[in-house]
Amino acid sequence: MPSAGAAAESANTRINLKSQLHWWGAALGAAVALADALILRRLGVNLTSHGHDVMWPVVAWFGAWFAVLGFMLGKTLDDRQRARTSADLIGAQMRELAASRERLLQSEKLAALGTLAAAIAHEVRNPLAVIRSAAQSLAEAAPSEAAETLRSCRFMMEEADRLASLVNSLLAFARPARLTAQAVAAAELFDRALLLARGPIESRQVRIERREAPRSAVASADPNLIAQVLAGLLTNAAQAAPIGGEVKIECRAEDSTVELVVEDSGPGVPAALHDRIFEPFFTTRASGVGLGLAIARQITEAHGGSIRLGESSSGGARFSVILPRAALP
Repeated sequence: MPSAGAAAESANTRINLKSQLHWWGAALGAAVALADALILRRLGVNLTSHGHDVMWPVVAWFGAWFAVLGFMLGKTLDDRQRARTSADLIGAQMRELAASRERLLQSEKLAALGTLAAAIAHEVRNPLAVIRSAAQSLAEAAPSEAAETLRSCRFMMEEADRLASLVNSLLAFARPARLTAQAVAAAELFDRALLLARGPIESRQVRIERREAPRSAVASADPNLIAQVLAGLLTNAAQAAPIGGEVKIECRAEDSTVELVVEDSGPGVPAALHDRIFEPFFTTRASGVGLGLAIARQITEAHGGSIRLGESSSGGARFSVILPRAALP
């Protein structure tokens, strides 16, 4: 979206170009009067008064009136165009103002969330680590026949891990992403992501269909952060696909961008939720926190890129990560 300044400059240019209509109208009116006179002359029509030829004075009189009419008509069109352009400019400025207000509000929310997350992390992390360590020690010391004790210990460790993951997600979302961008091949990004998401992929017995990346698909990106984004998308895809389902990964290189795609064979995301799926704390899962895709969008936008949700050919979800393309040596 162009900035308000650019929109204003464009609008002023359009106004200046269109503001000449009244002079064109005057010229057209005079030309019509002259053309009428020439036609009358060619038809042999003469205008006389008291024996004198008054054709040209009459033509001048009508020409002046036609010019005035043309001028007024052109000015009316100028004014209408100017009013329409001004309305467009005001609308663009209002949209830019609303977007700035939204960004400011989002920044304030992130700052407040960062303070809250830091306080939670400070107060909760150490006790969680102690609880998990105690549960693990208890499980290791318990006899193998104490099934109930082992089950309780496993439950405590899983819940401690879940809470620790929630705290880490809050901190990751609240902190601005710090990039160390470099030229990195798309194939390498997928290699890293597949290693990170190996557990969910294997547990769901999902088959990966990977299309070879072209050599020109080299992105300017922080490999650790983008691998984290892709690993999250692969994990989501593996969980959305049925047991033994399929996940496709591929990439494309355009003029100035590289597109990394993850598709699954699951049920897809309802169209009504497409606009909300990247909102913080929005999730369709009973156990989800709703920060994974929000963090993914935050990271890709910090790279100057974007993340999009579409629909795969099988009806599943199709996520595209668009990144700036690095210059090839």
